[in-house]
Amino acid sequence: MVSNQQPIASSNPTPKLAVWKFTSCDGCQLSLLDCEDELLSLAAQVDIAYFLEASSEVKEGPFDISLVEGSITTPADEERILEVRRQSRFLISIGACATAGGIQALRNFADVQEFTDVVYAHPEYIATLKESTPISGRVAVDFELQGCPINKHQLLEVISAFLHRRAPQVANHSVCIDCKLRGNVCIWVAHGTPCMGPVTHAGCGAICPSYNRACYACYGPKENPNTESLCHWWDEKLNVENTLIVENLRNFNPLASSFKVQSEDRQEDGSVNPPKHW
Repeated sequence: MVSNQQPIASSNPTPKLAVWKFTSCDGCQLSLLDCEDELLSLAAQVDIAYFLEASSEVKEGPFDISLVEGSITTPADEERILEVRRQSRFLISIGACATAGGIQALRNFADVQEFTDVVYAHPEYIATLKESTPISGRVAVDFELQGCPINKHQLLEVISAFLHRRAPQVANHSVCIDCKLRGNVCIWVAHGTPCMGPVTHAGCGAICPSYNRACYACYGPKENPNTESLCHWWDEKLNVENTLIVENLRNFNPLASSFKVQSEDRQEDGSVNPPKHW
């Protein structure tokens, strides 16, 4: 969502852009680098002051726009995001990790100490938080751009919107709409394949369904998703195992509110809590 925007100060003719990495795989930062020709145009409009994925040159803040990739997973992350927020006029979280926790947030549903004991020979050296959270769980965010990784065209639109003081025009419909626009045969209707497309935010171009593979919600929930109804259909009509339903809900966006609520409603023993409404 967009918070109350303040005009970028006219006293700074070239707005400063910063790109920050927290706990993540760098894929969303690479999406910006993949802009290629568009990146050259962007560089002519802003001063890329901090972007370690692209350059070792570092300029001091404050920054007009900060793009933040990754979740808050370590004590160092927790401290640094406060400083980033303090130095940023607008803060935009990008990608599944930054907007919904990412796969590292799966720790929130289990015992993180048990994980570290199993994985590391010396877990006492590991500094980590009990829970991994999206950026909005720690500081105020001016806009969230979903995706794993993000869509570079959507990213350019968001940056352009903030530079020109307007609301970003990012589609909020489901992947199903993109399937129809591509002329795809619905794999759910035609083949009975459980697909997350009806509740998933558009942005990928319906890549997976175009190759007869079910959508697995890498772009997180669309606006006002009826995730409860989708789970009901998977369960009652497609005979999908409860474990698989929970896995799909907790894939890349486990802390997205609509996904999190439904995954927690489904018990580990395979039972399903009574629905609140349909």
